[in-house]
Amino acid sequence: YTRIFTGSYVENPKSFGIEKNNLAPAENRLIVPWARSSVPGYINGGNKFDLDKWDSEYFKRLKDFISEAGKRGIIVEVTLFSSTYQDGYWMFSPLHPSNNINNIDKTARKKIQTLDNGNMLQYQEKMVRKIVQELKEFDNIFYEIQNEPWSDQTVTAHILNQYDEESNKLWKRVVDLASDASLEWQETIVSYIKDEESGLQHKHLIAQNYCNFLYPLENVLPDISIINFHYAWPDAASLNYGWDRVLNLDETGFAGKEDMTYRKQAWNFIISGGGAYNHLDYSFAVGYEDGTYEHKTSPGGGSVNLRSQLKVLKDFMYSFDFIRMKPDNMAIKKAPGVFARALTEAGKQYAIYIDGGEGCEIELGLPEGVYKADWINTKNGDIKKTEMFSHSGGYIILSSPQYNDDIALRVLSNKLF
Repeated sequence: YTRIFTGSYVENPKSFGIEKNNLAPAENRLIVPWARSSVPGYINGGNKFDLDKWDSEYFKRLKDFISEAGKRGIIVEVTLFSSTYQDGYWMFSPLHPSNNINNIDKTARKKIQTLDNGNMLQYQEKMVRKIVQELKEFDNIFYEIQNEPWSDQTVTAHILNQYDEESNKLWKRVVDLASDASLEWQETIVSYIKDEESGLQHKHLIAQNYCNFLYPLENVLPDISIINFHYAWPDAASLNYGWDRVLNLDETGFAGKEDMTYRKQAWNFIISGGGAYNHLDYSFAVGYEDGTYEHKTSPGGGSVNLRSQLKVLKDFMYSFDFIRMKPDNMAIKKAPGVFARALTEAGKQYAIYIDGGEGCEIELGLPEGVYKADWINTKNGDIKKTEMFSHSGGYIILSSPQYNDDIALRVLSNKLF
């Protein structure tokens, strides 16, 4: 699973302190859906854009990328729009009035993605419809409406730590939602996608990005299939499991560079009922498209090693018939000294993640039957311990082998092996 931005949002080389930023093309290197005009003056080199003309080379590259991803079994999230965070970022967008020849109405940056954006909306609509048509045959994509819409249109909904008087001043301490004006615009973008696909053979899933961290959502549009959270706590999945949609930890980073941090995030979220996990991996950078860049100042982690560890999680999940499983807080009676989560199909299959410690005893509730238990190293996928046991029903204590930081447990009924 990877994620791309379409070009309506562009960063500058200093954005977020990201080294070799692939959202900040070098001078005169930007390629977006719109063709260049004959009029010089784009802020980062070359001619201004003509929003009434398409750049065929852009769409050729876009389709080639998605095609190559498909050959490798990779799903591509196509993020149509993004909040722009600062005026200095907005100045680089092709939609900024100074960067095109189309007499775009001057709009305050925070209103760009609202219906109060003048004649910009018609160009946003044309772009959405064009991309939907160009990508109509691909079966390995879904659309995201807007990245982090709460950044431009902010409604603070929750303070993460009520005991911290500074909690309402830093983004890492609060949960912000998008305003009604933003939500109305987002629903309009969804209507363009749905209308454009109404006459097409293939329909695509649509994701909506709601907030950072966690929040019990009050409403989800009927046409939204994927609920995106950023920097999500496992509670984001637990609180919203009843919406019956794919719950996605769509972006993470800003928590140091240690592989362990992001490995644990992924395991905790997926075992809590999450359906997808996506990491801002800063080892992918301009000139290091193979993911080997040793980043020093970028605000997050990422490495070849981390990706191999995330594959262990993928392989673990695919060892189950996981679509029949659900989060089960009652399966584990207790697990002293560790954080334990379970995803189960009662009496048949149990996926359990243990976070913390170096060894543990887990008291697990199982119906009568014969079971096989595998303790799995989350770093390399090795099975550290296997045991077969008969159980008369009720709770049973299973003892782990020694481990470092975390370990996974797979319990299967003999009906499944």
